[in-house]
Amino acid sequence: MTTLLAFLFVLGVLVFVHELGHFLAAKRVGIRVLKFQLGFNPTVLSFTRGDTEYSIGALPLGGYVKMAGENPEDERTGQADEFLSKSKWQRFQVLIMGPTMNLLLAFVLTAIVLFQGVEKSAFEDQPPVVGVVTAGSPAAGAGIQAGDRIVSVQDHAVGTWEQFFFAIGSRPNREVTLRLLRNGQDLSLKVTPLPLGGGQSRLEIGDIGVWPNVHPHLRSVSPGDPGDTGGLKAGDVIVAVDGQPVTFHWQLREIIAKHPDQTIDLSIVRDGVAQSVPVALARHGTVGWLGVIPVDDNVSIKPGFAQAIGMSAQRNVEYGGLIFQTLWGLVTRETSPRQLMGPVAIAQLSGESAQLGWISLASLMAMISLNLGILNLLPIPVLDGGHIFIMGLEGLVRRDFSMRVKEKMLMAGLVLLMTLMVTVIYNDLTRISWIERLMPWR
Repeated sequence: MTTLLAFLFVLGVLVFVHELGHFLAAKRVGIRVLKFQLGFNPTVLSFTRGDTEYSIGALPLGGYVKMAGENPEDERTGQADEFLSKSKWQRFQVLIMGPTMNLLLAFVLTAIVLFQGVEKSAFEDQPPVVGVVTAGSPAAGAGIQAGDRIVSVQDHAVGTWEQFFFAIGSRPNREVTLRLLRNGQDLSLKVTPLPLGGGQSRLEIGDIGVWPNVHPHLRSVSPGDPGDTGGLKAGDVIVAVDGQPVTFHWQLREIIAKHPDQTIDLSIVRDGVAQSVPVALARHGTVGWLGVIPVDDNVSIKPGFAQAIGMSAQRNVEYGGLIFQTLWGLVTRETSPRQLMGPVAIAQLSGESAQLGWISLASLMAMISLNLGILNLLPIPVLDGGHIFIMGLEGLVRRDFSMRVKEKMLMAGLVLLMTLMVTVIYNDLTRISWIERLMPWR
């Protein structure tokens, strides 16, 4: 129930804001609005104010604003308050305001979230200098070494670990070219990222098996538990377990869980001195138990109001660029279609985010709203950007296209959108285990 309510809330807000943009712009330029509806028919609730009917449809998967004289095939009276009676500039304002409102919502929500304070891994904004290469990984097979500075992925510059993880994550099972700096020498290597977790995650995320030179430290050690009796202390940095490097706290937790009643050898750093500490694990139920709380090195950011606004603008510009990069990657087949998510996956994410709190839900809404705003600006007929594109072409040739030409353009756009919808819904269904088991080709 939480998932359904969260999904309806997220989708309802995004659609309302989008259609509100069209509605307000139409009113401002003097276009008569016949209907403002959230959801699709059948209509379950409606009322009329002035010339406009406001209604809610039973299918909460969209919405629309119907304006007088909006379509060429509609009966027209030639009155000044009809959509097609307005100038191209006025019609452009009406069309652009829907996506603009989604972009504005993303900016506002991101600023609010940032103003509450943000905690992130300390290494995310650092240059991607390889600290650990996982044995047997694609990176190891390609010859990548600890100390290599990754400069670019497929000719896209990566200045931080965050940028690197996105560039690799969006290209599973696709060979990419990495440019590296090794001891001042410029190298170029080819590597094929593999799906993280064997492709069982909700998104097919690429991974080559390289990590930064960071390690978890112990926030606390419980008195009397195996960690305490083994000689561990709060503040110890866990570098490796049985010779295998440990980068994140969850890796240490997984190792401990898999070795109940066994002795493991921890390589630690205490007060700048490297040590080896053998520890006998206990058992807690069916998993191993050490009695410590490992944490990663994080940084907390608490910006002021003005700083949060600036950070929001910067972050949305960066994420917008990544969205365009992903879209272009889909065209050039560099990006996996598995990166696309449909309504089922968005509903699942909405429910999970709602359980984590309103900040997490607001963050998700901001990201979806940014995607929605950008996608609606694409020059694909049927979308707002497509209508703007057609008007632009008409302006260039200084005449309106015939209904036959426009219908062919709109049909091509509809086919493209339907193909996209089939793809994202298929992706969503394959992420549901019991449905995937019914697909013999997978």
